[in-house]
Amino acid sequence: MGYDEPTFPAVRWVDTHCHLQLDGRDPAGLLDRAPDVAWVVAPGVDLASSRASVDLARELPSRVLPTAGLHPHDATRFAGEWPGIEELAPQVAAIGETGLDRYRMHSPIEEQIESFRAHCLLAVELGKPLIVHCRDAFADVHALLEETGAAKVALLHSWTGGRKWTRRFLDLGVMFSYSGVIAFETGDTVRLGAELVPPERVVVETDTPYLAPPPHRGEKNEPAWVALVGAALARVWGMSEEEVARVTTVNAERIFRG
Repeated sequence: MGYDEPTFPAVRWVDTHCHLQLDGRDPAGLLDRAPDVAWVVAPGVDLASSRASVDLARELPSRVLPTAGLHPHDATRFAGEWPGIEELAPQVAAIGETGLDRYRMHSPIEEQIESFRAHCLLAVELGKPLIVHCRDAFADVHALLEETGAAKVALLHSWTGGRKWTRRFLDLGVMFSYSGVIAFETGDTVRLGAELVPPERVVVETDTPYLAPPPHRGEKNEPAWVALVGAALARVWGMSEEEVARVTTVNAERIFRG
């Protein structure tokens, strides 16, 4: 008997931020539970997880794209890990997850800025997308993207800005990625900002295993639930979920595979 190609739903999503290599569950099993997800991006957050992302993409080449980067929480490890991340950079689809975090401050802000600037310059040099974490650091992130010229390749991961900062980053030319936060009961500020963003500037993500959207708050997130993020955007924009899936998938293809 010949092999039957798997059938997929007509509506397809891309999960642009999905830490499958950090989840602890079987990555292939999670993807099997998400037949309407065409592929995912598995961001690295340090050298080990970046290498694991590359390895996972080799195992599941049609469903996973790898990245390499150092999260701002671990910026104190920049000197030791950066050479390895630079070595991986030509093999991956994007640089990051990088950025700045003034909320938790697990690393001094000076060291976060040094690491973020290096990622920005590397992404510009290689012409690769830059996956940016920004928490309570809007002004600093805006300034560094402008200074380094990285705004043209920047994708703001799990964007939570309201109207003021969304306008400012729109003018800078970045792309925006929305997570389950846009569906939270407390997500009014995020939804107000999203109203301003043209759909052609947006992709969707789960941030698996974090930030599970309603009705799964408190559970470990998974790529199958990216459609719930898209549904929340559909309500914000007054569009069908099918159209949100189409436009965000086209945008993801352009960013990561264009």
